[in-house]
This record gives sequence, structure tokens and C-alpha cells, in this order.
Amino acid sequence: MYLLGVDVGTQGTKAVLVDINGNVISEASSEYDVMTPKPNWAEQWPDIWLKASYKVIREIVEKSKVEKKEIIAVAFSGLYGGSGIPVDKEIKPLRPCLIWMDRRAVDETEWVKKNIDKTTLFKITGNYVDSYYGFTKMLWIKNHEPEIWKRIYKFITPKDYVIYHMTNEIAIDYSSAGNIGGIFDLNKLNWSKELCAELGIPLEYLPERIVKSSEIVGRIKKAASENCGLLEGTPVIAGGIDAPVAQLSAGSLYEGEHVAMVGTSMCWGTVNGKDNPVFGLVNFPYVVKDTEKIYTFGGAATAGALAKWYNNQFGSIETIAGKRLGKSPYQILDEEVRDIEPGSKGLIVLPYFMGERSPIWDPYAKGIVFGLSLYHKREHIYKALMEGVAYSLRHNMEEGQNAGLKLNDECLIVGGVSKSTVWVSIFADVTGYKMKKISSNVEAPYGDAFLAGLGVGVIEREEKIKEWVKFTEPILPNLDNKKIYDKYYEIYKKLYDRNMEMFKMV
Repeated sequence: MYLLGVDVGTQGTKAVLVDINGNVISEASSEYDVMTPKPNWAEQWPDIWLKASYKVIREIVEKSKVEKKEIIAVAFSGLYGGSGIPVDKEIKPLRPCLIWMDRRAVDETEWVKKNIDKTTLFKITGNYVDSYYGFTKMLWIKNHEPEIWKRIYKFITPKDYVIYHMTNEIAIDYSSAGNIGGIFDLNKLNWSKELCAELGIPLEYLPERIVKSSEIVGRIKKAASENCGLLEGTPVIAGGIDAPVAQLSAGSLYEGEHVAMVGTSMCWGTVNGKDNPVFGLVNFPYVVKDTEKIYTFGGAATAGALAKWYNNQFGSIETIAGKRLGKSPYQILDEEVRDIEPGSKGLIVLPYFMGERSPIWDPYAKGIVFGLSLYHKREHIYKALMEGVAYSLRHNMEEGQNAGLKLNDECLIVGGVSKSTVWVSIFADVTGYKMKKISSNVEAPYGDAFLAGLGVGVIEREEKIKEWVKFTEPILPNLDNKKIYDKYYEIYKKLYDRNMEMFKMV
């Protein structure tokens, strides 16, 4: 018997097939882009997610040589889809989805701050307000696209849009509902009628069916079977937001265990008690023990996205060389910065290239490269970008610690960035935590496959994930490097404090 996990991500969809003991049989991926029509805008048409999902599943089915009847379940995780996709009654998209990265809803955020009591908002939802959250993006559509607003039947998350096309069922899991913020009651685990009324978001625009991440939503329909290659009738499990599912893929079940998922963005989080949400971080139900535990996390809007931006703009040499050598351009960039000393000879980057989430919650924040001189080369800038993301990780960790979160002395790390030993070493040196990587490095799809097993009962206990996950030797912090980074980290924080007002001027 085999289990399939699919993660519908921001810049690509990935899938993994495992046996019921967690051994990886086959993997597949498909990439795509984000539309950024204006600064701080980020949106995607959902059909790219659907096509990519069909493609990777079919590739897995074909190249694994596994009999289709032996694939007993599939689960989906997905990027945080912000507002979700507004669809009409035929479930046709009315406009692109305003994804998590989109920060246009600044006026709506200010309106909420002035009109909704923050204590009430936090007490009900476990969250506050920012243009990151989906409910502010919904308000933006309401205010700026009233003709579309009138035609909305439902807001559907990215992975739930794919699930609908697989099963003809509309549902949302607890983690996805909670991450919308603002309109989800973290205590009652349902939509808040009170806040929906105050915000002017019709309750009927939201999915009625809210389920656990390990629940069977429906089964593969004939048309989907023809498109993806799975047998008609295969159970489809709800899954969840990619960050907590990646947390699960690292074997995290208990308080104190913390995981950095570093891909396009960075989400650092830990499992927390339901009655202990942290103000200033994001809090929503975890993907196992959904009704008892919450996932508390802080996140950087751009992490691996900075490496991709740098390579697109300045990495033509590495791209050409990579093709000749059969390497990724990022492997070559790693080699180029390996001997650059900590601190990049005085360069400090604020990695706020799409505004920023926690802990500063500032949609106006901008990227800064500070300390440039004629001495500096391209590789100094690239390493400073890597270090900037590490400073952001440390900033979020400190926010959690200051709020009383217990953290083990090692941080588990998953995601595409974890493939870079150089970058992981920087994370260790900047934060002072041991960094522990997963041997297979399959991240969220692996957690999806585990949820699929829970959903159909071939896995009986959440604790089984501890037997699935294998780790490499931890990367230890270099304490001499940390002393250097301690100094630059203080400058990093001051750079934001002294520029935050000027960010609003440009």
C-alpha cells in the first residue's frame, strides 16, 4: 500500500509517493510564477495549481511503476491563499487569488485597527490584523471591485480548489480557515458570526464544511481520474496550510519542538497549547490534534525568493555555468560565497522586498542593502541576502521567546533553502541554534502523505511520524561567527527602526 502527498506551493507544486512506513518511492515537481502587476501586489490564477497538480500526480503514477489500486489515498497541502479564490456558483474564478505575499490591503488594515477592538479580535481569533491576513484582502476586493464582490459564491483556498476539481466537494480544513484570521473563532473552531457582521463579510461567502486535516473530503471523480491517473474512487484527504504540514513532516508534535520552513518565504513555528496564542505571531489550529493544539509561527515574506530574484537579475553567469556543469545556479552561488567571511565585509540586508510579516508587521517595509563600498563584489551581496533572512529568523525566534514559548536547543529545518549547507550554517551561526535537516528533504508533501495514512486508517497514531522521519547530523553554530553576527544583528534591527517612517514616503 502507498500514500500520495501533494503540496500546491507558491512557485511550484510537488508530490511524493511513500509506502506506509514512510519510505520515499517517487517524487515529482512542476514550477510556475507569481504575477506581480504592481509593487507589493502578488496574485495567481488557480488553473496553474490545478494543471500542475494533475501533472505531478500523473508523473508519480507513471514513473513509480506502482499499481494504481495500491495508491490508497492522497492528501493536499497548499500555500496560504490569502483571500482565497473568489468563485461564482459554477465554481469559476472571478479574478486571480490574492495570495499571502500580496500586501495591497493597507487601507483596509488601518480601517480594521480603527473600527475593531484589538482585544476582542485577538480573544476570538488568536490573531490581530495585517494586510497579510486573508480577511483584509477580502475587504480590498469588496472596496475596489464591487461588481466582482456581488457575484461571489465562495472564497476557496488554493489546495481546496484543487480538491474540488478532484472530488466535486467544497470544504476547508481548520488550519486553512484559521490562517484567514479576523473571521475564524479559534475557540469555537468555526466562523465568527460577530466579526463577519462587523467586518461586512457575508458568512455565506465562506465554506460551510470545516474539517480536520486528516479527514476524507471526498473521492477522485472520473474526470479527475482521467487527468491525473489515480483510480476513480481514491480517497482525498483535506490536508492543510503548507507551513504546519511541513512542521509535521519534520516530526514535530510537542511544545518546544520548532521548525523553520524556508522556501519562497520563511515560516518558523512551534506547536502550542490552544489557550496560549502569542500576540504578534500567527496562531491557528495545527494539522494533527487539530481541536487541541495550535501552530504558532512567525514568518518572513521573502526568503528563497531573494535568491531567485538575485539569480534572475544578476546570475546569468551562474545560470550558464550551471547548464554546462549540470548544476543548479544556486549550487554555484553557494560555492562563490563559501569563503566570504561572516558579515559580508560590513553589508547588511533588510530582506523586506515584499513588505514584511512578523514581527514588524509592516506592509510599507522595503529592502535595503546597507554598507556598500567599491570593495564589494556580487558574492558579498548574495551572502548578505542570505544573512538578512537569517536575521529575520532570529528576530522571530526572539519574539516567541519573549512571549514565553519554550524552544529546544535545536531547530529543525525543511524547505528548498535547506539544500544549501552554506545557508543552513549561516542560520546556525546567526541564531545560535543547532540546525537539523531531514534526510529525505521532501518537506510538506511528506506530511501530506502521513495525513493521507491517518485519514484512511492505515496509520493509527500521530506519534508514528516520529518513526518515519530521519535526520542528518545537526549543523552546530560557530560561536566565533555568532559574536560577529550578534553585532550586525543589532544594526539590522536599528536599520528598520530608523527607516520605518521613510518607507511610507516611497
